This record gives sequence, C-alpha cells and structure tokens, in this order.
Amino acid sequence: MSRDTTSEHLRAELKNLADTLEEVLTTSGEKSKTELDKLRSKAQSALKDTRARLGDSGDRIAQTTREAADRADVYVRDNPWTSVGIGAAIGVVLGVLLTRR
Repeated sequence: MSRDTTSEHLRAELKNLADTLEEVLTTSGEKSKTELDKLRSKAQSALKDTRARLGDSGDRIAQTTREAADRADVYVRDNPWTSVGIGAAIGVVLGVLLTRR
C-alpha cells in the first residue's frame, strides 16, 4: 500500500470517527436509551478501528525510519571523509543563515 493510499485511508477513518462522535454528541438528548447504546457502540467501534489503523501506520513509519537510519549508518561507515565534508558544509550553511538574522 502506498503512502498516499495509507494517508487517504487514515483521513477517511478519522472523518468517520469524527462524524460518529458528532452524531453522538448532537443527538444524545433526542434519542432513547436503546438508540444511544447503538450510537455508543458505533462510536466505540469506530474509535477501535481508527486506533488500530494509526498503530499500523506508526509501525510502518518506525520501520521506514529504522531502515533509513541503517542506510545512513552504512554510508557513513563506508564513506567517513565524505560524511565529514557533508557535515562541515551543513554547518557552514547553518552558520551563514543564523548570522543573517
């Protein structure tokens, strides 16, 4: 599943959760106990589903971050002087940007 597809699914899940919670909050005074129990159950189910999706996305993001960090570590070990040069260049650029303020 691509990152855009995952983002769209999360947006849809969050919108569904928000709509359900809004329905519970706006109609609580007009509904019978049975209807309120159904709405509460629907809201709990939407919350559970959203939490599960967010957890899955967080795991994927953590895995991607670990992989990127591992690749960066390998690159630095294989090319130490290039890495020092890149770090120095970034330091110079930051120094110039900070002194302009």
